[in-house]
Amino acid sequence: MIGKLRGLVDEYGDDWVILDVGGVGYVCYCSSRTLQHLPAPGEAAVLSIETIVREDMIRLYGFADAEERDWFRLLTTVQGVGTKVALALLSALRPNEIASAIALKDVTALSRANGVGKRLAERIAQELKDKAPAFASVDPALVALSGGIAEKTAPKPLADAVSALVNLGYPQIQASAAVAAASREAGEDATTEKLIRLGLKELAK
Repeated sequence: MIGKLRGLVDEYGDDWVILDVGGVGYVCYCSSRTLQHLPAPGEAAVLSIETIVREDMIRLYGFADAEERDWFRLLTTVQGVGTKVALALLSALRPNEIASAIALKDVTALSRANGVGKRLAERIAQELKDKAPAFASVDPALVALSGGIAEKTAPKPLADAVSALVNLGYPQIQASAAVAAASREAGEDATTEKLIRLGLKELAK
């Protein structure tokens, strides 16, 4: 099995790259995020590789790092998530964003990926909820805040601050993360206005 390739970028496609390793061109299918971070043709690149062997083909999938590859492996364990959908998820969300979306049961975030509808997003969140923490660190304060908002038990300043950031156009998961960070900095008695101000600073980083 091939675990890593180091060579020169030869050619790009919509969802693949050819990596020239010692005169042999390997076609590697990648997420759009990985493709965007690879250098121009003729320049050196390294890809972590997952080799998929089937009766009728052998296909290589390339990743920017081992973390992205591990998430690809994990996602494809979910019924209904094939290699194409797994790459679509990794194109739409960074690994830490996928981990947070699963921990927070953020179906909307997972549904941003092409080919992922509400039902499949719910299945991903359900089946991987106990596995995601092993792949990425998810802020416990963020989980608690999001759970409180969903159950309408979150303190009003926190819930109002998240709502305000969402109304400004920020996704729910990013707004919740920013307010959770703002709350840690400002303390439990912070006003909605202060949480919004600190939350915006977090989002601007």
